[in-house]
Amino acid sequence: LLAKAVAGEAKVPFFSLSGSDFVEMFVGVGASRVRDLFKQAKDKSPAIIFIDEIDAVGRARGKNNFSGSNDERENTLNQLLTEMDGFGTNTHVIVLAATNRADILDKALMRAGRFDRQIYVDLPDIRERKEIFEVHLTPLKKADDLDTEFLAKQTPGFSGADIANVCNEAALIAARKNKTQVERQDFLDAVDRIVGGLEKKNKIVTPEEKRAIAVHEAGHATVSWMLEHAAPLIKVTIVPRGQSLGAAWYLPEERLIVRPNQMLDEMCATMGGRAAEEVVFDTISTGALSDLEKVTRQARAMVTIYGLNDKIGNITYYDSSGQSEYNFSKPYSEETAVLIDKEISALVEGQYKRAIQLLKENKEKLLQLADILIEKEVIFKDDLEAIFGKRPFGEIHTLT
Repeated sequence: LLAKAVAGEAKVPFFSLSGSDFVEMFVGVGASRVRDLFKQAKDKSPAIIFIDEIDAVGRARGKNNFSGSNDERENTLNQLLTEMDGFGTNTHVIVLAATNRADILDKALMRAGRFDRQIYVDLPDIRERKEIFEVHLTPLKKADDLDTEFLAKQTPGFSGADIANVCNEAALIAARKNKTQVERQDFLDAVDRIVGGLEKKNKIVTPEEKRAIAVHEAGHATVSWMLEHAAPLIKVTIVPRGQSLGAAWYLPEERLIVRPNQMLDEMCATMGGRAAEEVVFDTISTGALSDLEKVTRQARAMVTIYGLNDKIGNITYYDSSGQSEYNFSKPYSEETAVLIDKEISALVEGQYKRAIQLLKENKEKLLQLADILIEKEVIFKDDLEAIFGKRPFGEIHTLT
């Protein structure tokens, strides 16, 4: 989209290709295609060339050439490097390229004189999301009172493509309900559908399982309500969606840095589901798989990536260049590996015990919440406030 916008503004000929167009089985084809492309662009100069997914051609050379043969991709890359800044200067030809794997690109491609500027396109923030919504809402017949700012707040972490998808999905939902215009509720349903998957109304759930799911989700809600840094809850549902049997929906803050106590509170809230099963039924089930996966990943990141662990210290084993993927050796010794495993386990178990303690103190309220969930299937923030009272820490106001 950025490349299209640049070409439109520049009012010059625009050549668009993807990186895989150059890579062919036959030797020499890729290089000759690069030559042809630049020759065409020179004839039509001034011109813009846009190469999408350039990592198909521009991957770092030489390190992992296991084939030992004349590598077609390397020849293509060499030709591209020569064309971009070789002996014969390509005047008035601008090259734009896009990739989501900038870490594996060849160093020679990234130096000044070839790609001078690297623009990192991050996920849009709340203001940008509002503007993207306004673009994608233009073709829809929407309700007059539709608040784009509210929609932007409901979609943290969504990319431009996700937002386009939300608008499309909301229009489909409104059409299914025979509405003449798309309303706010249709957008909320569309966000649920995209984040969680399709509702599975026909999934057979026994009453015992339904109660277990309700207790599990009520556990998440209770623990996150009691913790200061856990993300504010919007709603809890026990309607099966996609692969999940139930879900608690949060609206996370858009933080740029995260402190250890914020991470620990989030881990504790994630363990709240399994802890609730332990407190109510005295036994646990396989329903907490995605929770355990999330918590383990977060604990591993705290210990090995962000250096937030006292015993391991201020050390990271993260490699931002992406070159260590092919190394068969670990960056730490066996003793450290054992220590890392112990620390990850201690972090997770510590938060699990904390969640159990919180739920034991609020067991009546937890059961009350589970009963309401079984009855209504979906409950909102107001229902939680009716049981627990206002959140003890007040609302966290983020600057927008």
